[in-house]
Amino acid sequence: MEIITKKDIEKLLKNNKKSIDIENRTIITSEARDLIAKNHIQLNQVDACLDNLNEGTNSSYSDIESKVSDLPKTLVLSLYYFMLKIRLFEEFTKSFRENEIIPGVFVHSYLGEEAIAAGVCSALTDKDYITSTHRGHGHLIAKGADLNKMFAELLGKETGYCSGKGGSMHITDIDIGILGANGIVGAGLPIACGSALVSKFEGDRNVTVSFFGDGATNQGTFGESLNFAKIFSLPVLFLCENNRYAVSTPISYGCSNPELTRRAKGYDIEAVSINGDDVFEVYNTAKHYIDKIRKDPHPVFIEAKTHRRIGHWVGDPQKYRSASEMSSLPDYDPLKIFLNKVKVRSDIGALDLEEINKRVAAEVKEAAVFAQGSPYPPKSQSDKEFLKEEV
Repeated sequence: MEIITKKDIEKLLKNNKKSIDIENRTIITSEARDLIAKNHIQLNQVDACLDNLNEGTNSSYSDIESKVSDLPKTLVLSLYYFMLKIRLFEEFTKSFRENEIIPGVFVHSYLGEEAIAAGVCSALTDKDYITSTHRGHGHLIAKGADLNKMFAELLGKETGYCSGKGGSMHITDIDIGILGANGIVGAGLPIACGSALVSKFEGDRNVTVSFFGDGATNQGTFGESLNFAKIFSLPVLFLCENNRYAVSTPISYGCSNPELTRRAKGYDIEAVSINGDDVFEVYNTAKHYIDKIRKDPHPVFIEAKTHRRIGHWVGDPQKYRSASEMSSLPDYDPLKIFLNKVKVRSDIGALDLEEINKRVAAEVKEAAVFAQGSPYPPKSQSDKEFLKEEV
């Protein structure tokens, strides 16, 4: 492991050099980073981290990704609808936060990961459940959450899901199977086990999906939940969204073994790794395993490898990412991949997609206007609804 200090950068500048090679496991001190930024020094990633991310992304079933032409037209267009809806919602959210229309500090964007939420939730029924994360807007939208209430909640308005008191990371709607977004990393895993345990006891054939990031696999709740789910054969799908960063810590440094499927297999849980940027591969893989879980309750682990389009939060300067990595991100855009792959469908044309474009733009704009026009909760309600009140 290499450590780059202030002295290393000073030596670099003394030799009239303006670039330096780094590896995934390279540590750069804060003083060195300040000098790098001040002198516009180029950081060159030499271990092809993006290429490594996508190695082995084909799932265990070689025919899964090729089934674009077999899907019903309505489903294909629905996948596009949800991905675009998430994309536009998050672009509005990003703009709102940058202009301080959204109060507070942290808003975690789902930009770049739209294919995972859309693909997985499209394989679920209304009676199935999900647990979400701090980066949960996409999950909620794909599961059917109300955009008006979501935007209102982000803006702290009374018409929001939690009357404006929960904000971005705590939206819940049990009526449609959303057991809550969660600001605590890895906290949704045991909640998902509880939901799945109820389904196991009641025999209702419902499936619970727990979304979490690669950073959560280092939490104690990860191991405890996978072990518990295996022991009791729970109908739960553990869906790891591996965007390679736990905040700013790269997976190559933060995980002793970045092959996350091996962690699940250590609990004797079936595990596969897929390309999380391809909505068709995500949907077909999720559908395959959700159907299996529904027929014969047991846990499954899917690692969806993806790319976070912006920083950990809106406003993150992202000094930990190289210029070459940032410039290559558009190549992994889920919407771009969708549009390239859908060309094989002669029954889906530009007019179909344009109709969805207009519909989604109108829905998102309408929700944003609704939220901005909604009132803030009165001060008299500031201490209400935090605990269950006695009837």
